[in-house]
Amino acid sequence: MTKTFYAVFDTNVLVSALMSRRSDSPTVVLLDYVLDGRIVLLYNEDILSEYDEVLHRTKFDFSDERIQAVIDLVKTGMQLDPTVSCEDFPDPDDRVFYEVALTKDGAYMVTGNQKHFPKSPIVVTPAEMIRIMEDGQ
Repeated sequence: MTKTFYAVFDTNVLVSALMSRRSDSPTVVLLDYVLDGRIVLLYNEDILSEYDEVLHRTKFDFSDERIQAVIDLVKTGMQLDPTVSCEDFPDPDDRVFYEVALTKDGAYMVTGNQKHFPKSPIVVTPAEMIRIMEDGQ
């Protein structure tokens, strides 16, 4: 039986996956893991709003259908209220991602910008998340 992992994806992980032309890109692999149930995404309304706003930026040129498919995929996960953290964040908008990850024991915060988050074992890159999953099976 395959272990289920819980994670919050920073918006840059979704952007990278949608922009990638490689099916073996770590961000694409992680989305595949969500699709097959190996990762349950954690989210709240603030995170969904951020995803929606960023993915609709004209510089990305993602179709409305593609964006809605990603949002719908996220919504197959688990909606949680964030746990308050006293950590400092360079960008206060990033706080909610970390705090939602803190809410579920054993969850990870997956980001391509680790410097935007507190130094913590739960904050990992997409490649690190894949390694954690491979080691934890």
